[in-house]
Amino acid sequence: MTTPPDSSADDGVATEAGYPQEWEADVVLSDGTTAHLRPITAADRDALQRFHTAQSERSTYMRFFAAMERLSARDLTRFTVLDHRDRVALVAVTSAADGSEQIIGVARFDTIAPREAEVAFNIADSHQGRGLGSALLEHIAAAAREVGITHFTAEVLPQNGKMLAVFREAGYETTQHVDDGIVTVSIDLDPTERSRQVMIDREHRAEARSMVGLFTPRSIVVVPPGDADATSLQARMAARAISAHLRDGDVTMTVVGATDALRAEIGDPTGLRFVDTLDDVEAPVDLALVVAHPADTLATVRSLARLGVRGVVVSGPGYAETGAEGLALQREIVRTAHAAGMRVVGPGSYGMFARRPEGVFNASLAPVLPPAGTVGIFCQSAPMAVTVLATVWRRGVGVSSFVSAGNRADVSGNDLMQFWQDDESTDVAGLYLESIGNPRKFSRIARRLSLVKPVVVVTAGRSGHVVPAGHAVRPTRAPRRTLEEMFRQSGVVRAENTHQMLDIIQLFAHQPLPSGRRVGIVAGSAPLSAIVAEAAGTAGLVVTSHVAVVREDATEEENLAAIDAVYAEGACDVVVAVHVPVLGGTDARFCAAVAQAAARSGRPTVASVLGLHGLLPELTVEVPAERADQGDVPAPAPAAAAEGGSAARTVTVPAYSTPEDAVQALGAVVRYATWRHQDHGTPLTYSDVDVAGARAVIDRHTVEGRRTALPADEVRALLACYGIDVWESVPVRDADEAVAAAHQLGWPVALKSTAESLRHRADLGGVRLDILDEAELRTDVAQMQSSLVDHVPELRHPAARPLEVQRMAPAGVACVIRSTEDELYGPVVSFGLSGDAVDLLGDVSYGVPPLTTTDVAHMVRSVRAAPRLFGYKGLPPADAAAIEDLIGRVSELADDHPEVRSLELYPVVVAERGAAVLSARVTVESANRKDGLRRALPD
Repeated sequence: MTTPPDSSADDGVATEAGYPQEWEADVVLSDGTTAHLRPITAADRDALQRFHTAQSERSTYMRFFAAMERLSARDLTRFTVLDHRDRVALVAVTSAADGSEQIIGVARFDTIAPREAEVAFNIADSHQGRGLGSALLEHIAAAAREVGITHFTAEVLPQNGKMLAVFREAGYETTQHVDDGIVTVSIDLDPTERSRQVMIDREHRAEARSMVGLFTPRSIVVVPPGDADATSLQARMAARAISAHLRDGDVTMTVVGATDALRAEIGDPTGLRFVDTLDDVEAPVDLALVVAHPADTLATVRSLARLGVRGVVVSGPGYAETGAEGLALQREIVRTAHAAGMRVVGPGSYGMFARRPEGVFNASLAPVLPPAGTVGIFCQSAPMAVTVLATVWRRGVGVSSFVSAGNRADVSGNDLMQFWQDDESTDVAGLYLESIGNPRKFSRIARRLSLVKPVVVVTAGRSGHVVPAGHAVRPTRAPRRTLEEMFRQSGVVRAENTHQMLDIIQLFAHQPLPSGRRVGIVAGSAPLSAIVAEAAGTAGLVVTSHVAVVREDATEEENLAAIDAVYAEGACDVVVAVHVPVLGGTDARFCAAVAQAAARSGRPTVASVLGLHGLLPELTVEVPAERADQGDVPAPAPAAAAEGGSAARTVTVPAYSTPEDAVQALGAVVRYATWRHQDHGTPLTYSDVDVAGARAVIDRHTVEGRRTALPADEVRALLACYGIDVWESVPVRDADEAVAAAHQLGWPVALKSTAESLRHRADLGGVRLDILDEAELRTDVAQMQSSLVDHVPELRHPAARPLEVQRMAPAGVACVIRSTEDELYGPVVSFGLSGDAVDLLGDVSYGVPPLTTTDVAHMVRSVRAAPRLFGYKGLPPADAAAIEDLIGRVSELADDHPEVRSLELYPVVVAERGAAVLSARVTVESANRKDGLRRALPD
């Protein structure tokens, strides 16, 4: 997509014909701040000169190998007037104090040979060490690949160690040699596993650091609405936020332009500083809470730039959810903030808070904060934040950090997961997602986080297709099960609603992970134990013989002995305790006995006791410090260490309203523990893949804005680049051509109709198999020509080749592998056995690349018809490894080439040894993938 000659880019940068606006991006740098990257234009002459003259003599010498006080007019023209194809330059810009753009980095390349270009970088002295060079390399490399460049060369002085390190550490295949005192570096731009991992690691560190900056402010500025109406929604929000800070916060707060009515609403101003305008605020300020009217928010964000603000929380309605004008305003606010180095939480945010060891930070609208704990919570809209926090507070769940992202214009759940990965205060992550803007990135980050901490997610709707007003989300045509499969691959625990999410979270936060799925039962009656056993079986748990009935008429010693038997060493892996006294009330002795047994044994336990729900003192016991130090109590607890030594730890058995809720939560935790401890396989990589060859085939047929079906020979060439061999088939007009083709391919052969409606339809006469000789083939040709012509009139055309001949494949199971490039999810790979019944019943498995060996094995085995591949009814088993290999290769092809819009291998016949791809189709179109090989914030 390019900007027309007479238009301007949305951010106000004057553009020329062919300006590649899609190359613009906001990025998070290694220090957690942001910058804007875009192609250079002729209008940047003056800014580029200012950038050059501000550089030190050393930096100028490193870039140009000579002293150059100013750029000549000729150089300025050469550096800023480009064709954005053979000569490309990107600039990194930030906002200056007066609101103008300031160039802080330049990356450029000039084509010097077919598919090769010379690249150069120049980073502002005052911005070196922030990761600008690596970010610009990612983006200039992506732009180069887009225009057909496969190799960069760079000439670097040996003493320019920083630039040499940028190339060396990027993860690409590089070579270098020294000639006449200059180091020439050659870089192969084909992404490698290492270059991808380098990008992912840098992205993780940068985004996590940006969230650290938001959660650890030393000073906050609040910008309320400027009108005198204290009853407006924005004014009431500002008063609530300020009051919440005064109640809970330990951070310096300055209030700008507070009206008399707002001051009266706040009450006691102790701990606040009031100023009239933002110009009166002393820098630096770490965080801004903007509750102004939408029309005033953009100007406010611009004014915050001089204060060094790292993040802006925008609360209140009136943005993208109101329509096109609101969306444009929201995007301009985000662009302005990013250009000034700020992240944006919102608009429409309920705020954020954190309970840190050094104190409480509160920039939210919450009337009361939950207790301190180890659970991180993320949600989006303010109404859902109210619901989630109220539920958290009622249950007594302890929270380490909370963010409401509102319209999710910038900060998203992905950023929070990056932060929680390294946050020692957070052990469990909970997310309520009304939309997912970048599922590929979500999957990648969630899988990484889930390996060390549980991630529990609720989505608005089962499919993830729901898009609330105000959320910018690409359309999707992916099957509704795609989201579910993505969660499964990532180890995400999916909950149906907020209630169930908190059911699971409170168990994760206060009990250790189970070592297995054998369940023991402690119940107040036999009927209750039967209910639990039935629910446990449904949840995938295995009920053992260790079932204790604690009778109300039994002695305390008898009941304790029964409970101890369930908790005996090796008796079970998890325990469900259920008690409903006939005469009502809560049996404190039962609760204490279960809690003590759970703490003593370290056995994960859930309880459903009449009158109890959440995390309560009745089901809490304290474990002495020496026991906790010995590791007998694996459950996490938020208790702080006592001065001079370890503190006692508390163990709480979570309580549930019903036995079914308790068992359902336990089943989810057991499944997660199983996933976490199982072999996750290895990333799929193939040494025989020819990425460049495949790229050449695709480029020959890719036309902007038009989907093209590849010819059969190009399909075979493309798939051959990924080690996929498509069996040759020969189109024929008549029996003579069919016989010649059979002699060429080898007997026996199959005869097939090429008509679309009859493809693979032996039941309709469109396929004849196991033809052994010429006579049989001539007969079959005659019969098919006469019988099919009435159904397919176009076959009467004299130039038509209505039939094709193909060598017979060994007997086996017919399967189909497909890949579709979705606008939201990227490539979605599917697998199933072929046949109408399978298609009608939707017996298909899905995978979202990149896949691992475990993922493809699961895809093959998870379809209901999979037994046909593994010796069904005495038949020999098919070669599962061969079909897994094919799925993996299709996955890698689709992941490497977003231009491949659809790919179908149908049928694939899987025999005892090997899999034969008998037919393949591929369509291509210009790429438009959301999550590519460069770091970028949401657009």
